[in-house]
Amino acid sequence: MFSNFNTISVHDLDSKLGKINLIDVRECYEYNNGHVPTAKNVPMGNIISDADKYLDKTKEYHIICQSGARSARTCTELASQGFKVINVSGGTGSYIKPLER
Repeated sequence: MFSNFNTISVHDLDSKLGKINLIDVRECYEYNNGHVPTAKNVPMGNIISDADKYLDKTKEYHIICQSGARSARTCTELASQGFKVINVSGGTGSYIKPLER
């Protein structure tokens, strides 16, 4: 399957935290149970249905979820709408440092 976005491993995320726009597309209750530091929560359904409300096409966003499946689906949709997105594979489930609550 061809995708018009890049993917990085969750293990490559630490050096970027605080310098990137990190969006966690899990549901609010999942996010509240633990998320990667600096991540902002916008559930997948919300961001896909109204991306212009949450994102700016002049900026780049890293998209994360629990395992990488929802973030990849979200990236596919957002990239097709002209947004600059990078999928974070592995997701919060593979993040080796403590998650924030």
